[in-house]
Amino acid sequence: MKKIGFIDYFLDEWHAEKYPEWIESASGGAMKVAYAYGMKDSDTGLSNAQWCANKGIELLSSIEEVVEKSDYLIVLSPDYPEFHEELALLPLQSGKPTYVDKTFAPDRATALLLFDTAQKHGTPMYSSSALRFAAEYAAAPRQGIETICSIGPGRFDNYSIHQIEPIIALMGSDVQRVMYIGTPNSPALLIGFADGRQATINHFGGGCPFSLTLNYDSGDSSILRPESDFFGLFIKQLVTFFETGEATVDPAETIAIITIIEYGFKAAQSPYHWVELPS
Repeated sequence: MKKIGFIDYFLDEWHAEKYPEWIESASGGAMKVAYAYGMKDSDTGLSNAQWCANKGIELLSSIEEVVEKSDYLIVLSPDYPEFHEELALLPLQSGKPTYVDKTFAPDRATALLLFDTAQKHGTPMYSSSALRFAAEYAAAPRQGIETICSIGPGRFDNYSIHQIEPIIALMGSDVQRVMYIGTPNSPALLIGFADGRQATINHFGGGCPFSLTLNYDSGDSSILRPESDFFGLFIKQLVTFFETGEATVDPAETIAIITIIEYGFKAAQSPYHWVELPS
């Protein structure tokens, strides 16, 4: 049995809670989350020690220990990407397959640093929103997409990735500029591609399900609603990544996604003006 190590900001959070059972099931028991490290205890939930005791996972006192004992590594902290550099640098120097949870990095510079570190040390690594793997999105024809309108719930800072990731997966990473077109209560961003194609993301609050409306240069259109078990599909991809060491997401796409998020914040300071992205 292959052992997986969790490295997290704090362990009592939704992803850490769900992933162990899902991974063990998807791997047919061939993989198990055996070790965990949390930088701090949750301010509102269980301590790291209590969480590990409940899950039957061994709590270790350092990232180094988790890296040393584990076959595969998962850097979590899904809502605190500002800690990913500190949490991920040692794993990315280990040569062991490492998954870094969404949102990958707080800015483009950190994203480039993490990928560069992994490449220098021969460490297989990727990051993704689980929405990328929704069956409805994966089955959509990519050729000829002219515009996409995306809607979904949540705040821009930690939920925009769930709209931007499928757009980049479908339209590619050649993004040139962004424009903020939203309001404080309903953030929205216009994404401009180098060849003139466009996409928009719109946050409409907690009751708004994710969906994409695609328009093609042929005049055809389609509405995609991710009703499949996209987390289950993501976990299957993750298990395959650990087995093969082959990343399923192009680093250029992940870097583009993080760049869009970073410059989306900058665009929000001057709405309705294009902000050019670095090349």
